[in-house]
Amino acid sequence: MSGRFLGIHHASLIVADTARALAFYRDVLGLPELERPDLPFPGAWLGAGDQQIHLLELPNPDPVDGRPEHGGRDRHVAFSVFGLEAIRQRLESAGVAYTMSRSGRPALFVRDPDGNAMELIASG
Repeated sequence: MSGRFLGIHHASLIVADTARALAFYRDVLGLPELERPDLPFPGAWLGAGDQQIHLLELPNPDPVDGRPEHGGRDRHVAFSVFGLEAIRQRLESAGVAYTMSRSGRPALFVRDPDGNAMELIASG
């Protein structure tokens, strides 16, 4: 069959401050920073397995306050991760709030400094 989808290449997230976002994604979560094309606005590309996260620095139209406390009730990006417990410990060490998945599976939800929600699902 032709014209089929092969997977998600990247997800783009709006951030207000690229350096602050990198301190979270790269330094706390441990995502590697990738080479980024020369674009006329600030941002960063990060690796997430075979996929990427693109951080785009623009005025954030979404409110940070007033979002559901549990990220599973908000739009979010879900990552399969190896070593969920180690990531949970890094979040705690950095003082980053998170909630455990309410589905019963080994997963947690966390928000970045701009309120973007993500689910981290244990995959080993």
